Amino acid sequence: MPFKTKKRGKLTYYYEGEDAVLSAMVVEEQADGDLRIYFSGLTGGYSATSVLKLDTVTTMDPAVEIPLVFQCWEHWLKEAGICQSIAEIDFIELHAFGAQPKSPSPLSDPSGYRKEQKRLRAEYAEAYRNFFKEKCPENGLPARFTVHVVDFPDEAASYEFYSVGLLQKSR
Repeated sequence: MPFKTKKRGKLTYYYEGEDAVLSAMVVEEQADGDLRIYFSGLTGGYSATSVLKLDTVTTMDPAVEIPLVFQCWEHWLKEAGICQSIAEIDFIELHAFGAQPKSPSPLSDPSGYRKEQKRLRAEYAEAYRNFFKEKCPENGLPARFTVHVVDFPDEAASYEFYSVGLLQKSR
């Protein structure tokens, strides 16, 4: 489904459907022609499955989920006609919200729960590092804010991300 857009001054809102609650992206035109892009938060679980029309939902697997989030953002950039590759975007900041493990229970298996927390955090760090090293080796690294929360609506995902990037047309 192609994006619907609403332009208001320097801002262009990209959203889906007449009853949209949020925009997938908000693009702010800079005076020099560059575009500051605010990417909506999403996960590599149910969110990515919906955006990319995948057959399976990834659950608690940061190595798969993190690249899926960036694939969604790249898909949106292409669909909006902004650019053809996520590597063209210089990310300024990335906010990550990490969910607590879905199992084992911290009450019945506290050591197993802690072990799962450590696994998720280690895999997240590796997947995040690998994405920028492999897909955007020429780009700088964004400032990152990570917080671990008890839960968020996507019950399959281990992390939810939102980001701000810059398409430097003048570069």
